Amino acid sequence: MDSYSSPIVGEFLNRESELERLNAWWEGPERRPVAMIGRRRVGKSWLFRRFANGKPAVLLVAEQLPPGVQLTRFAELLEPAVGVRPDLPDIGALFRVAFRAARSEKLLVVIDEFPLLLGPSGSEARRALTAVQAVMEEERDQSSIKLVLCGSHVAQMDALFGERNPMHGRLVRADVRPLAFADAAVFFRHLHAVAAFERYAISGGMPLYLGRLADDSVRAAVCREILDRSGPLWNEGRSILEQELREPRVYFGILEQLASGEKELNEIAQPMRMNGGAVAKYLNTLVELRLVGRHLPFGSHPNARNGHWRLEDPFLRFWFRFVFPYQSGLESGLRPGDLYDSEVAPALADHVAPVFEDWCRGWLRANRGSVATRVDAWWGNAANQLRRDNERSSEEIDAVGATRNRVTLVAECKWTNRPLRSSIIADLDTYKIPALRDAGFRVVDEPRIVLFSKAGYSEGLRTLAASGERIELVDVPSELTARANLE
Repeated sequence: MDSYSSPIVGEFLNRESELERLNAWWEGPERRPVAMIGRRRVGKSWLFRRFANGKPAVLLVAEQLPPGVQLTRFAELLEPAVGVRPDLPDIGALFRVAFRAARSEKLLVVIDEFPLLLGPSGSEARRALTAVQAVMEEERDQSSIKLVLCGSHVAQMDALFGERNPMHGRLVRADVRPLAFADAAVFFRHLHAVAAFERYAISGGMPLYLGRLADDSVRAAVCREILDRSGPLWNEGRSILEQELREPRVYFGILEQLASGEKELNEIAQPMRMNGGAVAKYLNTLVELRLVGRHLPFGSHPNARNGHWRLEDPFLRFWFRFVFPYQSGLESGLRPGDLYDSEVAPALADHVAPVFEDWCRGWLRANRGSVATRVDAWWGNAANQLRRDNERSSEEIDAVGATRNRVTLVAECKWTNRPLRSSIIADLDTYKIPALRDAGFRVVDEPRIVLFSKAGYSEGLRTLAASGERIELVDVPSELTARANLE
């Protein structure tokens, strides 16, 4: 069979580690199919097409079609591999033909949106998967097939690995996740590291969005691509939810609540006039779709109730904060530039901040592991005496690090336009570190303080840091540049 030639191979960027693992699987003895899992827009199609380039391959993309129509289309695509147009009455026959097409030579077969072939009900899906499992057991040893099953509905693909699923133990998992900044920066080679990170915090590591926001000023790019009703990303948030969910209105309300920041369950439920139990069910569905996550403060028990819910995808946070509430106005004459100047620009640093904090915590894990082997954010009650005096009620620390159950490091991360001042040290020593001790943490006498500031540090803070080894000031622009190879 002729090798597949991808028309987009020259445009493909990054994903080197994913390609390396796929090529090792292709060259190696592993007979189990790969299950490629990732939400919509993460770049699975680009990845498997790049991987297939230059290999004998058949790519089958399932659509929302009646089963008979879908299998007829697949039969046409399989004809070059088998010599005749096969009869495909059901999904079992599809897999049997695919396995037998690779009896004489190695063949890559990719089935994209695999869950669409399984039927709408749980019983239908189980029957289909049982048929697929039976074919795999019968045909595997006589076939040189390399099979990739892809899916954007993360929960359905995850279910393939469940202990009671017919496919349990028969698949190799390959998650495709949004790009980290170090990998996404390849889209922004022409930009200063800080400007590149700002666009990354809007696009959220999704290749489609990264490419759309790569050119012009950030204002021009956002107005053209997202805020203009003719822009390609104008309705993106709505499209993603409507493709995944049958009744998206409640989900829209939840995501709009989370777009402005992390919230506890009751903070989401009250404005929506719903009880917490009902909202929790919707949140769990969003977790399955990898859109929302529940985060606990450093050191908490997994069953603790003080968790915060967070909209994980930065682009959807941006869309539900700055587009969704204003779509009616934009459709009725509000100019994108006016909306950007009035609503987006003043709040953009606040939008970038949680993405920057995540990056800082990752930096600490990668570079200060000898000081702290566990790093995460912490929030909780203020120091006991301060609460008794009604002076302060709560505290937050962007990063707390510990080794052998002792807090050895604290860090603050600021994405602001003003240099960080020395008062932040007093704030940590007077309020935040005492709160950690009163919360029951074992804190070393003088924990290391690591500070991250986009705009740098005041002269007074630099002098204070130079007077000893306890305070570390991270050069954020230089570290962003170095980690992303933007030099």
